[in-house]
Amino acid sequence: MVDQVVITEKSSQAKDIRAAVGSRYGDVLPAEGHLFDLLEPEDVVPEWKRWSPILLRPEGLYGTRPAEGGNKAAKLKAIREALRTARQVWLATDCDREGQLIGQEILEHYNYRGRVLRVLFTAQDAQTIRDAFERAKSNAEYARLYAAAVARRQADQIYNLSLTRTATVILGQGARHVIGVGRVKTPTLAIVCTRELEIRNFVPIAYFEVVATAKVAGGQFQMRHAPQERIVRREVAQDIVNAAQGFEGTLAVRVEEKRHGPPKLHDLPSLQKLCGSRFGWPASKTLEVAQELYDGQGKKIITYPRAEVRYLPQSLIADVPKIVTGLQVGQAFSAIPLPEPPMIRKGASGSFYDKGLEGASHHAVIPNVNTIDKLREIWPRLSSDEKKLFDVVARGYQAALMPDFRYRQTTATLDVHGFEFRASGRQPIDLGWRAAFPDWRPVDEKGDEAQLLPALRNGETAQLQDSKIEDKETRPPPRYNEGTLIDAMQNAWRFVDDEALRQRLKEAKGIGTPATRAEIISGLKKQSFLMTQGKHILPTETGLSLFGVLKQADPALVDPGVTAQLECLLDDVVVGKQEMLGAIDAVCDVAQRIIGKLKEGAATGGLPSLGAAVGNNSAAYPPTPAMKRFADSISREKGIKPPPGYKTSISVCRRFLSEHAPKTATSETSGEHKPVSPAQLSYAKKIAQGKGVVIPDEAKANSAAMSAWIASNSSTNLHQPSRKTAHKPARSAARQSTAPKKSSRKRKAKAAADASTIAQASSATGTPLRIPYGNKDMALKLGARYRSGGWYAPPGVDLTAFGERGWL
Repeated sequence: MVDQVVITEKSSQAKDIRAAVGSRYGDVLPAEGHLFDLLEPEDVVPEWKRWSPILLRPEGLYGTRPAEGGNKAAKLKAIREALRTARQVWLATDCDREGQLIGQEILEHYNYRGRVLRVLFTAQDAQTIRDAFERAKSNAEYARLYAAAVARRQADQIYNLSLTRTATVILGQGARHVIGVGRVKTPTLAIVCTRELEIRNFVPIAYFEVVATAKVAGGQFQMRHAPQERIVRREVAQDIVNAAQGFEGTLAVRVEEKRHGPPKLHDLPSLQKLCGSRFGWPASKTLEVAQELYDGQGKKIITYPRAEVRYLPQSLIADVPKIVTGLQVGQAFSAIPLPEPPMIRKGASGSFYDKGLEGASHHAVIPNVNTIDKLREIWPRLSSDEKKLFDVVARGYQAALMPDFRYRQTTATLDVHGFEFRASGRQPIDLGWRAAFPDWRPVDEKGDEAQLLPALRNGETAQLQDSKIEDKETRPPPRYNEGTLIDAMQNAWRFVDDEALRQRLKEAKGIGTPATRAEIISGLKKQSFLMTQGKHILPTETGLSLFGVLKQADPALVDPGVTAQLECLLDDVVVGKQEMLGAIDAVCDVAQRIIGKLKEGAATGGLPSLGAAVGNNSAAYPPTPAMKRFADSISREKGIKPPPGYKTSISVCRRFLSEHAPKTATSETSGEHKPVSPAQLSYAKKIAQGKGVVIPDEAKANSAAMSAWIASNSSTNLHQPSRKTAHKPARSAARQSTAPKKSSRKRKAKAAADASTIAQASSATGTPLRIPYGNKDMALKLGARYRSGGWYAPPGVDLTAFGERGWL
C-alpha cells in the first residue's frame, strides 16, 4: 500500500526527484502536463451542441474529464490508484500558476482529502530539490494561486468558445471554417495588423537638417541644426547653410557627470526580446533553449525560465559569492572586472527586492548556484545556442553586481543668427557594468552622439565651415519580430489612451502569460493569420481581413487594452484583490456585451461577412515558382520593391503581377486562339476539385478563357475538401469567369475619368498625391515630385496610373 506519493508535472522532473531524494517521500509519479480537460459546452447543456450566438456559461464552473493523447491515461491511472491509499501527497509540479493547476486539478477531480504539501523549486539540480522538500509548505497556502489558474482557464473557455461560435454564425457566412476568436489571440493579431496598416498607409515627409564642421583651438567636430520643428522647405535650409558658412561665434559649453545603473535581470519576455533581435530566434526557440538549460540531462545550469519578474529575493544575496566564483572559470566571464566585494543593490531600482516578487511564484532567470561549480564540466555538453543563451543570462547577472557606468556628457551650442547649432558627446569615466558587454553600444551613442569631442571651454570661439544640407525623410514604425511582439504583449498599456487606466495597467503583466505568448504567436502562424519574413512577423491577407471585419463588428474584440484590463482582474486573484468568481464574471460581462452587439448588428444588416476568403485561408496558398521568378524579374527591371508576402501568398503575388507586369495589345489578345496547355488544365482541375465546381466548356476552349477562369476561382485553398452542395452548372461558372474582366475594365475606366476630372481642377502648381511608404521610386518614374507640402504631379503628367493605384 502507498502511504504517500509525489506528483510531478513531467517525467524529467520525476527522474530528477528520484535521483535527488529516492523514495524518501513516497512513490514519484509523473503527470504529462494537464491530465484533465474542461468539459465541452454540449457535455454540460445538450442544447449547446448546436452553435448559436449565446454566452456558454454553465451554472457554477465547467467540470473536468480525463485528457486524451500520449500516455496520459496510463499516468492518470497510476496516480489515481496511489491516491486511494495515500495519506499524504507532495505536489512537486512547476512553481508557477499553471504548475499549481496541473497538480491540484488531479486532487480536486478525485476529491482527495488527505494532507497535501507543496514543493516549490526554481532550479532542478539535486541540492535545490532536496532543499525544496525540506521547506515544503501546506498546499492551502497556495489557494489563491490555484484560484487564479482556475479563473483564467474557465474565463478563457467561456470567452473563446462563446465568441468563436458567435463570430462563425454571424460573420462567417460563406466560410467553410471556424472563425476563431481568442481573448489573447485576437488582440495579438490586432497588434501586428495595426502596425502593418500603419506602415502601408505611411506617407513619408521630406525634411532637412544642416550640418557644419566647427573648428576650435583643440581640434574640430560636427555641429548640427536640427530643430524640433522640422525644416520642410529646402530654401529655408539653404538660408541657414549660407548663414553658417564661415560664421564665428562664442560656444556655450555644458559638462555634466552622469551615471547609469545596470539593466534589470532577465525574465522570459526580456530574454525572448533580446534573442529575437540579436540572434533572430523565434520566441518559442528562446523558451525551448532556456528549458533545456533548466532541466536538460547533465545541464541544469539556470533557474526556472518561465519567469515574469526581474527581481530576486533578498535571501539569494548569500548565493552571490558562489555564483561569481563559479562563473570565473569561464575564460570569457573571467575577463569581466567584477568588484570585490560585488555590489548588492536592493529595492525597486536594484536586483534584490522582495516586494517586487509579490504575486509571483518565481524570480528572475539567473545561473543555478548548485551547479555553477560544475560549469567547466558542463560547458562542452552545451550546443552553440545553449552557450549563447547562458552567456546572456550570466553576463546579465554579473552586470547587476558591478558599479554604475559613469561618463562625462558634454553639450556645446552655438547661436548662428538665431539658429542653434548643437553638438554632444560622451566620454566614459568608468565603464562599470558596461564592461560586461564589450561589444554593445546603445542606440543613443550612435551617430553624432558617438563623436569624441575635443577639449572645449565655455566661451571660446568656434568657426563653422563646410556647412551643407542633409536630406532626411520620416520613416514608419518598424515591423515586429517575435521578441518585440512579446514585448508589446507584455506592455499592452501602451495601446490605452486613458491615462489613469494606463497607469493601472502598467502594474499588470500585459496580455497572455510568459509561458503562453510564444504558443499564441505560433498558433496564429499555423492558422495562416501571421507569417514570418526574415526576422519580421507580418499579417497575411487572411489575417488582415479577419482583423478588419472583427474591428468593424466590435472594436473590443481586437483591443489589446480591453484584454489587458481583464488580465489585471485575473492577476488580482493571486494577491487577493479579486475573488475567482468575480474575475470570471468580469470576463463574461465583456463577452456578453460583444455578443449582444454582434447580434444587434446582424439584425440591422450592418455587419460585414468574412465569407470564403477568410474561411478558406487563400492567402496561405503559395504562388507557383514561375510566378515568384516573374515577380523577381519585374522587381529588378523596374526597381520596385515587391510587397511583403509575395513569396508565400498567391493572392499577394498575383496582385503585384497584375499591377506591374508589362501589358501589350499582342499579349492581351494572343491567347484568344491559343489552346489550353496541359499545365493550365492540370492546375484548373485542382482548383475545380478543391472547390467542388465544374470547369466550363468555354474555359476549355482556349488559353485566354482558361486563364480568366483560373484567376476568378483560385482564391480558394486547393487543399480543402469539396462539398457536394457546391457544384454549379457550367453556365453559371462561365458567367463568373467573365465578371472580373468587366470589373477590372470598369475600375480602369473610372480611374481614368477621375484622373481627368482632377487634372482639369488642378491649378498650375500640380495635383496633390498620396504616395504610400515604399513606393518612392515608382512615384518618381510615373512623374511625381516632392515639395514641402508633400507629393504632387506637375502639370501635364498623366494621372491615370496614379488613379489606378489609389494614389490621387
